[in-house]
Amino acid sequence: MDYYDINIAGLERRLPLCKVTDSLYIAAFVVFGDVELTIACAKRLLELAPEYDYAITAESKGIPIVHEMARQSGKNKYFLARKAPKLYMTGVFEVDVKSITTSSLQKLYLDTADAEFMKGKRILIVDDVISTGGSLRAVEELVLQAGGIVAGKMAVLAEGDAIYRNDITYIAPLPLFNPDGTIKR
Repeated sequence: MDYYDINIAGLERRLPLCKVTDSLYIAAFVVFGDVELTIACAKRLLELAPEYDYAITAESKGIPIVHEMARQSGKNKYFLARKAPKLYMTGVFEVDVKSITTSSLQKLYLDTADAEFMKGKRILIVDDVISTGGSLRAVEELVLQAGGIVAGKMAVLAEGDAIYRNDITYIAPLPLFNPDGTIKR
């Protein structure tokens, strides 16, 4: 298996390359279980973040990051765009999402009770990796439907052409790869 070595928020990590299509591989960034990396990424994102009232992320890999950002900043609440409605949700609204790491169209859901908190508030959208921007667009749409104001869009890593976007802030760039493990140009 091929790997990509990267420095993220001052920490060295080795990411395995995973096949997306016959001609495209990505370096898999999974923050789950890496407490040191989660803490460092949250700290760096907070240093770069604009003023905001609450943060939101899409289920699931952004959860530890946004949780740690809330803990470090002293903000006691954050929101989660769910992949499926839950029984405890008081009501839901949804948007469609297609991301590079999923094979089919998915939906993201927001609880109407959370939407009430968001109304008129500055909401920071946080993700682990931004690539095509599909998940980011879906979360942004949920925030706007809730009446929130998008304060900023952030990710730990910007993958591929996302590094050229001027509407996101990220910690480190992440290239795309050819099947032989070389970086796509």
